[in-house]
Amino acid sequence: MSTARSSKDPSFARKSGHYVSNLLIVGLIRLALTLPYARRVRFMGWMVERVIGPLAGYRRSALDNLELVWPDTPRADRERIAAACLNNVGRTFIENYSSDDFPERMAGNPLTGPGVAALEEAAKDGRPVVLVTGHFGNYEATRAALVARGFDIGGLYRDMKNPYFNAHYVKTMEAFGGPVFPQGRRGTAGFVRHLKDGGQLVLLFDQHVFGAPTFDFLGQPANTAMSAAELALRYDAPLIPFYAVRQPDGLSFETTLEAPVPPTDPETMTQAITDSLAARVRAHPEQWFWVHRRWRPEKKP
Repeated sequence: MSTARSSKDPSFARKSGHYVSNLLIVGLIRLALTLPYARRVRFMGWMVERVIGPLAGYRRSALDNLELVWPDTPRADRERIAAACLNNVGRTFIENYSSDDFPERMAGNPLTGPGVAALEEAAKDGRPVVLVTGHFGNYEATRAALVARGFDIGGLYRDMKNPYFNAHYVKTMEAFGGPVFPQGRRGTAGFVRHLKDGGQLVLLFDQHVFGAPTFDFLGQPANTAMSAAELALRYDAPLIPFYAVRQPDGLSFETTLEAPVPPTDPETMTQAITDSLAARVRAHPEQWFWVHRRWRPEKKP
């Protein structure tokens, strides 16, 4: 009996699909990286906005989310925001793969906001810090600026469904400096040790988590993990929201750290960081990743 795996085997088909899609992604990345920095960023923004986003269903997802949150906004405005969102996603993607150029550009980027002094004071005292942000602007820009200044910024990431893509994307995060840890048991011990040693940890908290409590986000209930607030309270770490706001030239950023969230309880602190992100999204709606399925109905038992 033959032991060869059939193309009709769902696991084989899924693995093959991941492999092929990763080849296409890697080919596009390599093509973009041959271009001068500014051209590659604009090229990938255009590709995701005009080609990849519509084909992959990202444009539809963005429009669905915008209609849910802002149903009274004229459709033409929602379409404009969705298109600009896809462009930002594409730019962010290739910026994060520009592991030499992007950190070098961010190394001297000014850091603004009251959270800068709070971070520096905590680092001086050997206290850990939990930095939180969302998929907004380019969330890696501020981390790159902080690493360049000598901060030991660890990152926590969620494994992607495509293992081939995940492997080289993790390497891009590691190239920015500072350790990175996967979500779940594999990474827990590492990032806990990092915090106990007085390091800083970056968390992106704006993706749906089944079973997590709901918090108001842009007027809609959104399941949100309280991990950031719980870690901050457990390790007596300042909880500092931060953002990298893409500027009108499409290439530079305003990197800012907001004032630490007052330590109270996980629920209050999680709503506070959610409100912080919501304010940024309202001010710059095209810079948030509307492509995520942020609002989902709970699965029935």
